[in-house]
Amino acid sequence: MSNVEEGVNEAEHRIENGALSGDRRSFFASASSLAMLGGLAGSYGTLAVMAGRFLYPAGGSPMRWMFLTETGRMKPGDSFKYTAPSGHTIAIACVGKTGKAEDFLALSSVCPHLGCQVYWEAQNNRFFCPCHNGTFDASGRATSGPPAAAGQSLLRYRLKVEGGLLFIEVSVDRAVASAEPSLSGGQDSCPGVRDPEGAC
Repeated sequence: MSNVEEGVNEAEHRIENGALSGDRRSFFASASSLAMLGGLAGSYGTLAVMAGRFLYPAGGSPMRWMFLTETGRMKPGDSFKYTAPSGHTIAIACVGKTGKAEDFLALSSVCPHLGCQVYWEAQNNRFFCPCHNGTFDASGRATSGPPAAAGQSLLRYRLKVEGGLLFIEVSVDRAVASAEPSLSGGQDSCPGVRDPEGAC
């Protein structure tokens, strides 16, 4: 008898005695147990990583001064929206005419109540949210509507003026920023981001 025939006979004998089906059952039982343990370890590991990031955040996001506009291009009552590199939309408004940083406001244009866009109303010297008639004073503090009832305010951003140029300090998590001027004057020849020296 050849080796092949002996192997076939042995396999037939094991099948008749149920030995092969027992090996198969024990294999699938072991494999499913290992798969379940691997899944549990993976999910608990993911949960541990997420909890660690929540409990021990990796510090604040990097901040940078970004160019907004030339101070002489804005007069009291003018405003525009600026989209920061992080994606946040910020309302920039001019409230004075000395050309100093105190003459400008930079507040989040997202209402803290339901996330609607707020707009600067120069004639009323306030920010207005049309969703539920929420109003905010020039400092961003809610004065009426649901935001006032909840004691909410608009997030304020720091501004500075250097050499007649207005800059805002914002998070630079994303790489792209754009300015959307709605001034009565001409368009900026370098829209978007400039460094503090004024270069595009």
